Amino acid sequence: MVRDELRNLIYDALKSLQGKGLLPAFELPEIRIERPEISLHGDYSSNIAFEIAKTVKKSPMEIANQIENKISSIKNIIFEKIEVPQPGFVNFFISKEYLQKQTGDILREKEEYGQLRPKKSEKVQVEFISANPTGPLTVGNARGGPFGDVLANILEKAGAKVERAYYVNDFGAQILTLGHSVLKDSEAAYRGDYIDYLNKKIKGNDAFEVGQKAAKIIINEMVKKTVRRMGIKYDEWFSEGTLHKSGAVDKALDFLKGKKLLYENEGAVWFKSTDFGDIRDRVVVTQDKRKTYLAGDIAYHRYKFEEKKFDKVINIWGADHHGDVPGLRAGIAALGHKGKLDIILLQFVTLLEQGEKVKMSKREGKYVTMDELLKEVGSDVIRFFFLQKSADTHLNFDLSLAKEQSEKNPVFYVQYAYARISSILRKSKGKSPAFAKTSSFAKASEDRSAGKQKSKPNFGLLKEEAELDLVRQLIRFPEIIEDTAKDYQVQRIPGYALELAAAFHHFYTKCRVIDESDQELSKARLALVLAAKIVLKNTLSSLGISAPEKM
Repeated sequence: MVRDELRNLIYDALKSLQGKGLLPAFELPEIRIERPEISLHGDYSSNIAFEIAKTVKKSPMEIANQIENKISSIKNIIFEKIEVPQPGFVNFFISKEYLQKQTGDILREKEEYGQLRPKKSEKVQVEFISANPTGPLTVGNARGGPFGDVLANILEKAGAKVERAYYVNDFGAQILTLGHSVLKDSEAAYRGDYIDYLNKKIKGNDAFEVGQKAAKIIINEMVKKTVRRMGIKYDEWFSEGTLHKSGAVDKALDFLKGKKLLYENEGAVWFKSTDFGDIRDRVVVTQDKRKTYLAGDIAYHRYKFEEKKFDKVINIWGADHHGDVPGLRAGIAALGHKGKLDIILLQFVTLLEQGEKVKMSKREGKYVTMDELLKEVGSDVIRFFFLQKSADTHLNFDLSLAKEQSEKNPVFYVQYAYARISSILRKSKGKSPAFAKTSSFAKASEDRSAGKQKSKPNFGLLKEEAELDLVRQLIRFPEIIEDTAKDYQVQRIPGYALELAAAFHHFYTKCRVIDESDQELSKARLALVLAAKIVLKNTLSSLGISAPEKM
């Protein structure tokens, strides 16, 4: 990855300056390499001079110039030039030779391109959706599906061992309410065709038992089918009820009691969450001896960290659960696992068509099920549209645009780029004997045997700005994986897919790929097209979206 190479160059330059006494000895901070928003500022830039200016008691400009002088004295093909503009950034302009070389690297790595290989692989659990099993998945509570699944994909690409988990809340007040609803008694709250179905299917009079039976049916016959249609495969479906039946909740509370973190007040048992930064203490056992959701959640996370041994747990919740975050964070700290839990809150979803809010559901118009939306536009569109906005942003889902079969639809635009690439490669195989070498290279590359070809492409022929701009986009993919694995900004992936598709479409417009008058250039451009296909396929795969060969 070019950023790693630039980091190493800066690091070595600083250590050399320290060794010569031109900089004092100190522990170097993390060296950040970023992409400037304006291309005139280079392909990559570092603000390291600002980071260390106070420590070394020199101006950022003086430090940046020292770094530039040191790196420029080293012979390499990575950069064409380095600039140090005011007030002290170090800007790198990547060389043509380096960019040309990347095409061959991508072709060699194929589906492994973008895969990071950390020194230590973390064991991570991503828990997502986990909607109460009181009805079908709605568009609102299923937003976490694509988000969690794609985040898990990215973490796997970054080298983590990832488990996808769904926590089934089949114990508590909502299950009792579900039972009353199925029994259709005076305390019923849920209505709809599925309640009528459950009423006919389940026998019994105890509302809680009926609710648990209903929840099991809803999970197995509704929720699991829906998530499969969304392209999601969970590794674990964990029942909250098993925590209570096994005594795990009691054991977790005993642990907290042993740490003197529980106390009684007004007949309830309270957890001293304020000892861990919470704004108030939290009830874990109510006056009527019911264990709260927090009690179960602490027990569940004790299981995650102490039995399953996860290094990191990422919970993806709806924004309406923001009030539950401080109590659980305090519970995790009390268990001795502070810093191992990340919680992402997803904002709400609104379906719009022609600017108006959509009511598609037959269930009294109260909500739209994910199955209904899947029937309307399909999984690919849902995943892409759901992922385009950051977690903390309200999502307006434009149904009219989602149904559009043109380049206005971002999913269509990206998939069309892939289909166009596939078409070019197919056509290259059907040309006259003059293209035999070019065609055989394309075919051999796709068959993973390009290394056996005697005549390899001359990547030095890729000199046009549209060609080099396409390579610049291709080599961003590992950077996108690295950044997203660190900050969980999953919207970066569909954004990158659009930019990559745009770069390819621009290249296709500016550069004739197959030209009988110049076989060597055709061969090099076909190799670049194939590299674009690899990276675009890897990107779509990370998103869980199909890559059509034809459209």
